[in-house]
Amino acid sequence: MSTTTTTATRTTTKTIERPDIKEDTSRGGNDTPKFFHYVKKDNILDSAVNGKYVVALCGETFPVTKQAKPGSPVCPDCERIYRGLRRK
Repeated sequence: MSTTTTTATRTTTKTIERPDIKEDTSRGGNDTPKFFHYVKKDNILDSAVNGKYVVALCGETFPVTKQAKPGSPVCPDCERIYRGLRRK
């Protein structure tokens, strides 16, 4: 005579809250950056041609896709850091 014993397995489920997703506001609706950043001059061409990322003075990283025109809005953090640099 054989006896079969089954044990019920209980599972619980939790709902995990999705973290707030930061919307990328660095670009306008027409693929124009909201602000232009200060980056090392030597890295601009390499980024524009090869798509490599550059690091701005404020720490933001991005590929160079547009050239700033005179009067374009500048990142306030980059501006503050640039003005604080010592001129040679």
